Amino acid sequence: MASDIRTVFGKLKRRLRQHGHHHDLPPSQVSVLLRLETEGSATVSHLARAEGMRPQSMSSVVAPLQQAGWVKGAPDPDDRRQTLMSLTPKCLKMLQEGRAARQDWLTARVSQKLSVQEQQQLQAALALLTRLVED
Repeated sequence: MASDIRTVFGKLKRRLRQHGHHHDLPPSQVSVLLRLETEGSATVSHLARAEGMRPQSMSSVVAPLQQAGWVKGAPDPDDRRQTLMSLTPKCLKMLQEGRAARQDWLTARVSQKLSVQEQQQLQAALALLTRLVED
């Protein structure tokens, strides 16, 4: 059963990714964007530590994001020698639109593919899965 759960969730994750409008960004760039979104502004060095990378490698991940207008750098108010990277409004809009697209796709898929009774069963299964992942 564990293998089946992993397989189904992997397929679901791939399908959601197809509908998420991440503009074909590599996983490393998506990870940086999501980290900046959840944790706020950070230096390239901090991002590198958090992602388990060398700062030079992280610079090559961040540079295309800056060029695309997804992230911007600003001097750290506490240490002007440092640059804090943060998401641009353009990026925040892209992330929001991507989530909405994935939500819309999944909502439509559930209502199209599952009967009301099956939807109730899925809701019950979600409660069980939630218990599995809670500490």
